[in-house]
Amino acid sequence: MRDALCLLVSAVAALLSIFFFIKENPLDTTSFLSLEEKELVAWQRARMQLNPGRTRHLQTFKDMQKNSEPFKNVNSYILIGAPPRKKKLLTIGISSGQRPEGSHLLDTLQSLFFASSSSERKHFTVLVHLAGPDPKWLVQMIYNLSAMFKPHIQARELVVITTPLTSYLPLKDLKVTFNDPPVHAAFHSRQNMDYAFLMNFATQHSDYFLMVEDDMKCAPGFVTQIATAVSAWANRPWVTLDFSPLGLTGKLFRTGDLPRLLHFLLLFYREMPWDCLLSHFQNLLQHTPIKFLPSLFQQVGNSSSFEEEDTGSPSNPAASIHTSLKVANDSAPSHAYSLDENFFYTKSAEPGSHLTVVLDVPAHVSRVQVLTGSDPRGWNQLEEGQVELGCDSTNRVSDCDDYTLLGLLVNGVLNKQVLSPTSGKKVKCVRLLVTAAAPSGIVVRHIHLWTSEV
Repeated sequence: MRDALCLLVSAVAALLSIFFFIKENPLDTTSFLSLEEKELVAWQRARMQLNPGRTRHLQTFKDMQKNSEPFKNVNSYILIGAPPRKKKLLTIGISSGQRPEGSHLLDTLQSLFFASSSSERKHFTVLVHLAGPDPKWLVQMIYNLSAMFKPHIQARELVVITTPLTSYLPLKDLKVTFNDPPVHAAFHSRQNMDYAFLMNFATQHSDYFLMVEDDMKCAPGFVTQIATAVSAWANRPWVTLDFSPLGLTGKLFRTGDLPRLLHFLLLFYREMPWDCLLSHFQNLLQHTPIKFLPSLFQQVGNSSSFEEEDTGSPSNPAASIHTSLKVANDSAPSHAYSLDENFFYTKSAEPGSHLTVVLDVPAHVSRVQVLTGSDPRGWNQLEEGQVELGCDSTNRVSDCDDYTLLGLLVNGVLNKQVLSPTSGKKVKCVRLLVTAAAPSGIVVRHIHLWTSEV
């Protein structure tokens, strides 16, 4: 008890001494921080030293930043393009700087646009923040981007901005972490500001903000998959949805949360790299990471082409199959659920029609794979459909009481890991739902389930 009391007194004394020092020796961030914010910086630094783990003591910070406005002293301006006329679903943010080994920004942008259909591109804007002190490099990048992406610029799908050096905070008294040399500490501190400026510009133009690093390739249909996840999590609390294990790439935020996050970055820009700051920020507001697999992004130069980890063979436990689709010829709905080469064929399909697998014994489902189409050219694919999971029903034999959206079919295929079953409940029903008319017929090659006893 005495030791705990001594530790508490020492911590309070340390905090008071730091607060006094702050008042007498203001930080170099006077263009951004009030005295209250400076005191908070000192308090957070002391907290990081005393308790590097998760904390629940930043309510003051949350309250202070709740109604914060974008930074008035940041003078980012547009180099190429124009913001969208109407608010969109998604802003895809990329910060790119000058590097000795060269840049993959052009390849990343090509992948973003190539992996998206024309209808998907109506729902997002790509925002690029160019950061570099060399004006020749900046001019060359403007020329390359303008020449290669002219149609996307004209369609307001690509906007390129920069921030003058006068808006940056001082790069001195930096905290060296992980035994990095001072040049790395300066790079990470400047990168924290780059990302903050990028987010500051993005706050007004979309409902969600997706971070992507400048050396990535994108999976086809990644926008649709993100939109599906957002829809499924619309009524649940979250701060970040994570669609990739690769650094900052694939981190999704609500734009309404960006002012709080970018203030956090600039308050502690000298303390540690972006990914560590983001981890602290998430720990304050979201207890459990929310990750989606397989990854929608891949680093340039990786040859795995979005292949997934080997999860073994599907189990397809005993189940009954029910459908409102019109059965063609000798085809049977159960063929879609078999593990052999059989398939189910229907000559046409109306919106709202379904093929539903009802498990004899509800189970924990870890992955669902649905494949439609008669050949690789796309014939007889279900072009517009979705897969839903139903929890154990009360007295229903051929259906479930309630369904949760798992994902949309992309090019007739869904292959998705089930990471967050509703309240840990077991799955009883897996329903393939037709969302638009398919007059030419559908071939359901298979519905495969991976189940576990957990």
